Amino acid sequence: MATTVSFAVASAVGPRTVSVAYERSGSGEPLLLLHGIGHHRQAWAPVLRILAAERDVIAVDLPGFGASPALPDGLTYDLRTVMTPLLGAFCEALGVRRPHAAGNSLGGLLALELGREKLVRSVTALSPAGFWTEGERRYAFGVLRAMRGAALAMPMPLVERLSRSAAGRSVLTGTIYARPGRRSADAVVAETVALRNATGFHPTLAVGRGAAFTGDVPGLPVTIAWGDRDRLLPRRQGIRAKHTIPDARLVRLPICGHVPMNDDPAAVARIILDTSS
Repeated sequence: MATTVSFAVASAVGPRTVSVAYERSGSGEPLLLLHGIGHHRQAWAPVLRILAAERDVIAVDLPGFGASPALPDGLTYDLRTVMTPLLGAFCEALGVRRPHAAGNSLGGLLALELGREKLVRSVTALSPAGFWTEGERRYAFGVLRAMRGAALAMPMPLVERLSRSAAGRSVLTGTIYARPGRRSADAVVAETVALRNATGFHPTLAVGRGAAFTGDVPGLPVTIAWGDRDRLLPRRQGIRAKHTIPDARLVRLPICGHVPMNDDPAAVARIILDTSS
């Protein structure tokens, strides 16, 4: 079950109170898990038990996604000036200093930004955003808008019916998973609901038009992992990420899609644990 914490974040019009839902489990060094756009903290469910055996795991619903309310008036979804310091303030509110961070897609980009600001002690970025060409960005955003539109238009009885078969789960989630049949029916329904209810979806896409990671992350361990069947952000973007962050370890994830935690939980968990060791 999620817990919610509220804390103050500075804005141009004065402090604003932000509330964030999260789930915490396990013991050991703290590990912050950040999901992608339109998703929720349950994206990490396939690897949560493995990670919690060795880490104090904090899986977050980013503002406007999952169980977290949207950002209040006065705050935008700008990744560097708002979301990165906001996540730092979230960790302070929990009494956590410089956790390890692992993120997927949007969450991967945020984890790298946290690393650049030295707010975390290691970074594992799974198919992180921000290493695209303009054409690749437009393609990815078009796919994301189509997924959101389908989630909004599809009646819930149809979503529930499709989720009961492997073929139906492929229709609903085949864009982000290489092995959608492995996802449970309940999980597919829940993430379809999360996508349709994501109040932060369009504001995040709006600021994402200019999102690009162009700096290094010196002085801490960084792993960038890419599924070789990523249909949203092609794995050639991982080569660009390696050129941008020369000391990063670049790992290929065989038979994995854009959200690899579901496709190969053991491999993803091992990469995160190795990077955060």
